[in-house]
Amino acid sequence: MICRRDLIKLIAALPIAAGFSPIALSAERSPKTVQGILRKIPSSDELIPVVGMGSYQTFNVVGAEQKDNLLQVLHTFFAAGGSVVDSSPMYGRSESVLGELIDRLSPGLPQEHRLFAASKVWTFGEQAGIDAIKETQRRMRVDKMDLMQVHNLRDWQVQLATLNRLKQENRLRYTGITTSRLGQFGDFEAVMQKQRLDFVQLNYNIKVREAEKRLLPLAQDRGQAVIVNMPFEKGRLFKFVKGKPLPDWADEIDCASWGQFFLKFIISHPAVTCVIPATSKVKHMKDNMTAGLGRLPDQKMRLKMLQYFEAL
Repeated sequence: MICRRDLIKLIAALPIAAGFSPIALSAERSPKTVQGILRKIPSSDELIPVVGMGSYQTFNVVGAEQKDNLLQVLHTFFAAGGSVVDSSPMYGRSESVLGELIDRLSPGLPQEHRLFAASKVWTFGEQAGIDAIKETQRRMRVDKMDLMQVHNLRDWQVQLATLNRLKQENRLRYTGITTSRLGQFGDFEAVMQKQRLDFVQLNYNIKVREAEKRLLPLAQDRGQAVIVNMPFEKGRLFKFVKGKPLPDWADEIDCASWGQFFLKFIISHPAVTCVIPATSKVKHMKDNMTAGLGRLPDQKMRLKMLQYFEAL
């Protein structure tokens, strides 16, 4: 068992490889794979890391220099024990860029943490949905998606029926629905109540906590894993704390930055399975992954964190 201090040192020391040939990546990977907090997927008891990675905006790139930078970000993510990578055809070139870069990176990835490939179907009509899922697999270069979700409930009755059939045929592993819109929470709750879902993905953070009222408790009751998007409220949370110090007691939950503060608040909720912050910077990826290490706040500490943030 590696102590938390050593884990943090391992993450901080993760190499930024020049050139990123598979041989170089394999040689530079630490012999000790970082292992953070894991959570169970209720429908299967499979364990996944509590900190994953989103790709909204960050992976919609074209240039070689931008791709090389994102290769460093991905290398840092996987070497730090990451697994869950979430995308969508709505995110421009993100699926294709992820597939290309993970393919380049694969020979140097830690074998203990394979890619958990998650994306979404975002279209109308049965055949269009089937074609879109095939295209996502082609773009992400995976033979079988781990998780496919109906994006923002678009045509959910038709698309979810297709996803359930593909799961029964063993052509994908998990199904789910997503939203990032507070105004959609009522419809989202109704689908959660009536449908058998492996995952639900929703927006939740220390500032926007509407999901605590009904959706998170319902997910627990229904045995649905929860992926949290918009953990930093599209970066707006950092504007509230700019120039403000972390509280002295943040060390009690092994928290060394505002990013970790925000992520630990989310992943300490008992209903949350995984949070997917998006970044295009290696230093931010290291910080994000460190949030999945060490102690998490209990309910009393969560209230203390909330009160401190609201008083800023």
